[in-house]
Amino acid sequence: MANIGLINLLLIFVNVAVSYKGLKDRSFFNRYAFDVDNILVYKDYKRMVSSGFLHVSWMHLLFNMFALYIFGNSLELKLAPSGYLTLYFISLIGGNILSLMIHRNNGDYSAVGASGAVCGVIFASIALFPDMRIGFFGIPFSIPAWAYGVLFVLYSIYGIRSKKDNIGHEAHLGGALIGMVAGLCMKPEVIAENYLTILSILFPGMLFIFVIVNCPHIFFIDNKHFKAHMGDYHLDDRYHLERSGQEQDLDYLLEKIHQRGMKSLTRKEREMLMKYSQEV
Repeated sequence: MANIGLINLLLIFVNVAVSYKGLKDRSFFNRYAFDVDNILVYKDYKRMVSSGFLHVSWMHLLFNMFALYIFGNSLELKLAPSGYLTLYFISLIGGNILSLMIHRNNGDYSAVGASGAVCGVIFASIALFPDMRIGFFGIPFSIPAWAYGVLFVLYSIYGIRSKKDNIGHEAHLGGALIGMVAGLCMKPEVIAENYLTILSILFPGMLFIFVIVNCPHIFFIDNKHFKAHMGDYHLDDRYHLERSGQEQDLDYLLEKIHQRGMKSLTRKEREMLMKYSQEV
C-alpha cells in the first residue's frame, strides 16, 4: 500500500464531491439517482453511471470509500490506470444493469451508491491476487479471499431472493461478477493459477443470473414483508422515493415539470400531484 493509485484517489474525490452535493440538494439527488421508470421509460441512461457517485448517508459513503481505498490501490498498480478505470466503470454499470433487469417491472424502484463498482474492485482483486486474505473489523483473524467470495455470492443470492433487508444485493452481485470477469480478461494468465477460486465464485453467481433473467417469477422481488417493514431497517444502498413531507414532494414535482415538462412525470408522480392538488 506504499504506492497510492492516482486514479483511485480521483475516484474517491469525485464520489465525495458528488455525494456531498446530493446530500445537500435533494433535487440534485433525485435527478441523478438510479430510477427504473426514468431509465426505461424516459431513456435517462446517465443515471446508470451518475447514481454510482451518490450515497444516501455519510456512513454509506465512508464504508464504500474505505473499501475502495484498501483494495483499489493495489489493483490499479496491477492493471495500470486505464485498465483500473475501465474495470471500475464496467463494474458500476454491470451492477446497475442487473438491478434494472431484476426490477424492470417495479417502476418506482430507486437506488444509489458505489457498491457495485467497489464490489467489482474487490472481486477482481480476489481473482488477480490468489494468496490474498480478507480481515474484518473487530475480528483478530482473516479468511482466505476465495472463502469470502463464495460466502458473498451465496449471501447476495439469498438477499435478492428473500428481500429481508434494505441492501442493494443486485448491484453488489452484478458488480462483483462483472468486475472479476473484467479483471481476468485483462490478466488471463492468472486463470491457471487461481482457477478453483474463480470457478467457485463465478459458477453459482452466473447460474443464478441466468435463472433470474429467464425465470424471474421464481424470485419474490416485490416482497410484501420487506415493504411493510422497510422503516425497521437502516438505509444502505437503496433509496426509495419517499419524501419527508407534502411540501418537499410538491417542490420536487414542480421543479421536474419546470425542467422537463409534464410528460416527464411517472404514473406514480402524476397520482401524487393529483392527490395534493385535490387537498389544496
